[in-house]
Amino acid sequence: MDAALADRRRLILQAAERQGRVFVDDLAAQLGVSAHTVRRDINHLCEENRLRRLHGGAAFVATETNIPYGSRAVLNVEAKRRIAAAAAALIPDGSAVFLSIGTTPALVATALKAKTLTVITNNLNAATALAENDRTRIIIPGGEIRLPDRDLLNEAAIGLFSAYRADFGVYGAGGIDADGTLLDFHEAEVRARQEIRRHCHTAILVADASKFGRRAAAAGGTLDEADRLVIDRMPPAPFDALAATLGERVLVADGLERPA
Repeated sequence: MDAALADRRRLILQAAERQGRVFVDDLAAQLGVSAHTVRRDINHLCEENRLRRLHGGAAFVATETNIPYGSRAVLNVEAKRRIAAAAAALIPDGSAVFLSIGTTPALVATALKAKTLTVITNNLNAATALAENDRTRIIIPGGEIRLPDRDLLNEAAIGLFSAYRADFGVYGAGGIDADGTLLDFHEAEVRARQEIRRHCHTAILVADASKFGRRAAAAGGTLDEADRLVIDRMPPAPFDALAATLGERVLVADGLERPA
């Protein structure tokens, strides 16, 4: 999926979530594409159970289940790569680093693979990327792998982060609520993320703009607990004001924007 296609479908989903329903002709005018293109996008999103077809448009499908890993891996991938590069630039050689589960932390691992690090992670995609550098020390928990995500979320995985102290902890979130609460789809994901934050010196939250306003059932931690927030662009209202409260802790991946 190319970046323009992924971005257009993200905008359609965001409009549907915000308004409850969307209409083909309105979206075509707003996005500057044909009605046929919008219908094709809506059909794809309906096949993923993210929208429900209506006459002339579609309705948002509220869910507490995350998008399948394969779909997440290509969603907003160029934005995530920019975030990953910016986050990796904050981490010097010789650091000890926690990496959480998720597609963006896995891309951070790819951006870090030329550095010599000690990495503690329950994200096997991240561990595999880092293993290309035989100077990197990689520590992972044992137990059953969660598929298709290729991560571990058992008690050993959660406890792993409390057994170490890292210079940097890099983590994502399933969503960010209007009050700054971080959301995920499973309680174990929240617990692992909180352990990463508690046991590192510098906590780095990586989140592309689609995470602002995205809903998930499990809540824990807040945006302002991060020492650095690395995003691809400033989020829309009302989240722009929320991000602005973090001041210089916000790093926009292209380096051009800063909160007022």
